[in-house]
Amino acid sequence: MEETLDNISEKLRSIVDRLGKLSTFFMVPLVFITIWDVFCRKLVWIQIWLVENFGRMFESTLMQEMEWHLHTALFLMVFGYGFTHNRHVRVDFIRENLSFRTKIWIDFLGTTFFMIPWICVLLYFSFIYTRESFLINEISASLVGLSHRWIIKSFLVLGFIVALLSGIAVWLQTVICLFGRPDYRFDLMTVQWPEEELDQRQQDLKEMEGTLEAKS
Repeated sequence: MEETLDNISEKLRSIVDRLGKLSTFFMVPLVFITIWDVFCRKLVWIQIWLVENFGRMFESTLMQEMEWHLHTALFLMVFGYGFTHNRHVRVDFIRENLSFRTKIWIDFLGTTFFMIPWICVLLYFSFIYTRESFLINEISASLVGLSHRWIIKSFLVLGFIVALLSGIAVWLQTVICLFGRPDYRFDLMTVQWPEEELDQRQQDLKEMEGTLEAKS
C-alpha cells in the first residue's frame, strides 16, 4: 500500500516539477521586454520610430502589459513547484521546535482542510472567470493594450491545477507517514526524516564552528 501511494505521489511531483521548470522560460522574454521598455523610455524617439515603421507592438502600454502577463504566468505556474520543494512561507522559529510527527500532522490537516479544498474552489471560479472572458472576447481596458485577455486568465486555471497536484502529492506522503509502516522510507517533500534532520544540524554546527575558527 505504501509503495502504491508513494509511486502516485512521485508521479504527481514529477508533473509539477516539469511544468514548474518549463515555466521558468517565461523569465527570458520578461527580462528582455522589461529592459527594452526601460531603454525606450529614456530614448522616446526610438520607440516612436519603431511604432511608425513596425507597428503598435512596440508601444509602451502594450509592452508593460506583456511584462505583467509574463510575470503572472510565471508566478502561477511555479506555485506548486515551490510547495513540493518546501519553499513556501512557514513560521520557522515555531516549526523547528516541533516533533516530526507533529509537523506531519500539520501538513496533513493543512492540505486536507485548507489547501486542497480551497484550490478546488479557486479552480471553479477561475474557470468561470476565464470562460466568460473567452465568450465576450475580452480585451485590455486600454485602447492600445493587448487583446485576447482570456489567454492570461487561463493561466489561473493551469496554475491552480498544478498547485492542486502538488497538494495531493504532499497529502499522500503525509498519509504514508501517519498511517503506514514506521520503517518505510522515501523522499519527503515538506519535512525531513528525524535522522536526516539530525545529520543536517550536525553539519550546520560543523560549518558554524569552521566559520568561527576561520574568523579567530
